[in-house]
Amino acid sequence: MSKKILVIGSGPIIIGQAAEFDYSGTQGCLALREEGHEVVLVNNNPATIMTDHTIADTVYCEPLTVPSIETIIEKEQPDALLAGLGGQTALNLAVELEKAGILKKYEVELLGTSVPSIQQGEDRELFRELMSELGQPVPESEVITSVEEALKFADQVGYPVISRPAYTLGGRGGGIADHEEELKELIENGLKASPIHQVIIEKSIAGYKEIEYEIMRDQNGTCISVCNMENFDPVGVHTGDSIVVAPSQTLTDNEYQMLRKASFDIVSALEVIGGCNVQLALDPDSKNYYVIEVNPRVSRSSALASKATGYPIAKMATKLALGYHLDQLLNPLTGHTYASFEPALDYVVVKFPRWPFDKFADADRKLGTKMKATGEVMAIDRTLEGAFQKAIQSLDTSIPVLDDLEKHLTLPTDLRYFAILQLLRDGESVESIHETTKIDKFFLNALQHMVNLENQLKEYTVDSLPESLMKQAKWFGFSDKQLVDFLHAEEQEVEHLRKSMHVTASYKMVDTCAAEFEAQTNYAYSTYAGVNEIEPLPANKKALIIGSGPIRIGQGVEFDYSAVKAIESLKQSGWTTIMLNNNPETVSTDYETADRLYFEPIQKEVVSSIVEHESIDVVFTQFGGQTAINMANELEEAGIPLAGVSTSVLDALEDRDLFYAALDELDIPHVSGETCLTKSEALQAAKQYTYPMLCRPSYVIGGQGMVKVHNETELKQALNATDDRHYPIILDQFMTGKEVEVDLVADGQQVFIPGVMEHIEPAGVHSGDSMSVFPATVPGYVHQKVKEYTEKIVSHFHYKGIMNVQFLWQNEQLYVLEVNPRASRTVPIVSKVADLSLVDLATKILIDDPSVSLEEVKTGSMEHVAVKYPLFSSHALPELDHTLGANMKSTGEGMCLGNTVEEALAKVFSHLPNVYENGEAVFVEGEGFSNVSGSTLSFEEWIQTNEAAVYFNDQINAQAKERRVQALKYGVEVFSEASTFQAYLNGLTCTEPVPVSIPGKRPEGVQKV
Repeated sequence: MSKKILVIGSGPIIIGQAAEFDYSGTQGCLALREEGHEVVLVNNNPATIMTDHTIADTVYCEPLTVPSIETIIEKEQPDALLAGLGGQTALNLAVELEKAGILKKYEVELLGTSVPSIQQGEDRELFRELMSELGQPVPESEVITSVEEALKFADQVGYPVISRPAYTLGGRGGGIADHEEELKELIENGLKASPIHQVIIEKSIAGYKEIEYEIMRDQNGTCISVCNMENFDPVGVHTGDSIVVAPSQTLTDNEYQMLRKASFDIVSALEVIGGCNVQLALDPDSKNYYVIEVNPRVSRSSALASKATGYPIAKMATKLALGYHLDQLLNPLTGHTYASFEPALDYVVVKFPRWPFDKFADADRKLGTKMKATGEVMAIDRTLEGAFQKAIQSLDTSIPVLDDLEKHLTLPTDLRYFAILQLLRDGESVESIHETTKIDKFFLNALQHMVNLENQLKEYTVDSLPESLMKQAKWFGFSDKQLVDFLHAEEQEVEHLRKSMHVTASYKMVDTCAAEFEAQTNYAYSTYAGVNEIEPLPANKKALIIGSGPIRIGQGVEFDYSAVKAIESLKQSGWTTIMLNNNPETVSTDYETADRLYFEPIQKEVVSSIVEHESIDVVFTQFGGQTAINMANELEEAGIPLAGVSTSVLDALEDRDLFYAALDELDIPHVSGETCLTKSEALQAAKQYTYPMLCRPSYVIGGQGMVKVHNETELKQALNATDDRHYPIILDQFMTGKEVEVDLVADGQQVFIPGVMEHIEPAGVHSGDSMSVFPATVPGYVHQKVKEYTEKIVSHFHYKGIMNVQFLWQNEQLYVLEVNPRASRTVPIVSKVADLSLVDLATKILIDDPSVSLEEVKTGSMEHVAVKYPLFSSHALPELDHTLGANMKSTGEGMCLGNTVEEALAKVFSHLPNVYENGEAVFVEGEGFSNVSGSTLSFEEWIQTNEAAVYFNDQINAQAKERRVQALKYGVEVFSEASTFQAYLNGLTCTEPVPVSIPGKRPEGVQKV
């Protein structure tokens, strides 16, 4: 019988809980619909494809809190709840809903793993007791609820010790302490981070091998190991921050089977139904092991395991939660083997984290048990060296010049891998590096082999390179761009030489069964080690969509949303779609999304090879963020057909001088500024303007390197911190005012604008860090000017496709700030609130669909107003000041809908107390808020109280910075902008917000597939 099932998502992207839950949740919702159930989704992340009506019947972007979920349950009356696909957030909510008696009150069945099982896996005391009953070894440990208990334990066992709070994500509040002062701060933060005020403190086993098993279990008790993974980094670095290799490379068969059996025993004892991740530590010098922890839900590792093997863990976990058994479910990749069949791999997978340190020079780069990476890339090849190299090529970042190489080894940082390579180049031995790092010599020998090949290549030129060495170089993952550096040649010369030697990429299949059975999959990777297995797809019209790569600040899951929507649109129009991306967390890299998926680095060599192999008709770069658009120039030069405008138009929009000249010609006001090719040019140009100014590098993501400078000294500091590759530098006069922006679709002459978005924070705060209201409450003349200026720009440049334009509104005058000639961060928000897919519209314009006329496009009624708000992962990087500026800091965003702006704001800040009712909850250090009677204690006293919840300080001085940082470390909400704090106060005027679903509804309702 069909049921109405409530699915809880994981909320906005933060460090420790990112796009992998959009992927898992999407698979889960589609699996429920496949079984004929109606899906009601609550997830306040507007950027994801999961919160699109193609995925769920009814979607609520409401707060993920118990009171909020209860109002939705009361309104929708679901039969069941699925919470195992929404990360730690959803899992914790399921436990709280059960404890509060809400599930029983409304007769809602919890699908999948039961609450007692979840508690046994997550509650550190219960878990330790279970391990003792099973005879499974755990590190010497104690569950504590006070600092005093922790200090007593550390005195007994000695330092270092590891802290792991209960019911947290990404190691939040945890870490390694080497001395008493460090432990005090760690435990204080850990107890606050744990919803049950509980921390397990354990003797450090740093240096052991860390091994993970991704297990599936059904109601019958059948268990399979989908994938086992081995961390390159030993225990002591969070798995999310560790390089991970699958399958494990250094285990003997005895060790593999011993740890696999232990994982099965634990998952069976917990009575998990669905997916479960088990983490273990293995002594490299004996067969002794310890159980580290268990995640009784799908996790970050589940997404990686799914993409590494092709086995759709979340989809199968959802079916198991509905009562199916593993031997009843067909594996969709093969089409005839069952889900009870364990995947086999005939290739090597490497996951490499993507950290935010390129944006934050002041951040602590040291890695420990608290996760700091914003995203990750995955690479597949037939050799370990090839997979390592592909992973680095996929990161889309430059590696800084390293000094003091040893410090990256003794205290692991994000640069340790690169420091090891450099030490090997300098002649350091594998043995000595192993002694310092405890990284297995097998991995270090692979890196040594890469360095040896580098040295061999450097002995030749493009004219003398032997064919055998060219084959070796490509076999082990060296890109043409790397060979250019070694051989001191041009890229075209290297490519020509390689092809003349008949050294070209072959394509292999990911099929879960190592080619043991015939598979139906179209999930591919390239290699130079082996013969081609994959024929081009038969098609009349074939499109390649370039993805955006790893999640990072400034380029998140919203671009995956755009890529997936473009694929949907192209398929509906009869095109065959091919996806190129390397992010294992996303829906775009689900093998079921496009007609064929290539899991590869996003670079010209790869694109050219796929275009040639598949005979691609057109390549789409507008939907893959700055990564894809930055490739357009070299792809066009290579003769590859691109959808949309020429790169000359893109350059004219990106080049500030050309752009400003065009605006002057069109009589469109703009901020005065200048493009500078060198540091000296910038310093000279600055003399023509008054400070403050905005200094912005070209072709960057999320305002990286963009700073507001108040004097020449600050300008020099900003210029010194900018990479050469980001020149030219743009200097703009800084102006105060309000920012508004639009996402639009253009056909070369006309534009379609669904509405204007209005920022709450003033100009100078990056749009990604601003709260925004859509549709805007601005006067009619602003709307008129927006339409007039955008139409002039589109017509002048004959622009086709999707575009974002940002404006400054000051004294009834509107200035154009910048144009982004691609899909933007806000496209999913505008599309969902306006109930119209901008990406679908843009895609049809780009393929010249004659049925589309922008004049006839209409939006929905937009009866509700949405507020978009940023999420800052300050729990992972608490040492950073919270002040907002031109350099984006937020890792994700949320959205709430209301009948009024105040109602939407009430939902945004529903997790905070009402400071009008409880003055002790807030501490105010700033002007203009005399109506808020904050705490009368000193800041030092207040921050230690249990009531401390909200801190406002917008001052720019050393003490203010120190206090903001301290408040973040104590888990207090920090406001550094008066307008944001005022928005929070405005939200308090609405006392009873009601749940509002996003506009539109799937028309077909419940269907049995």
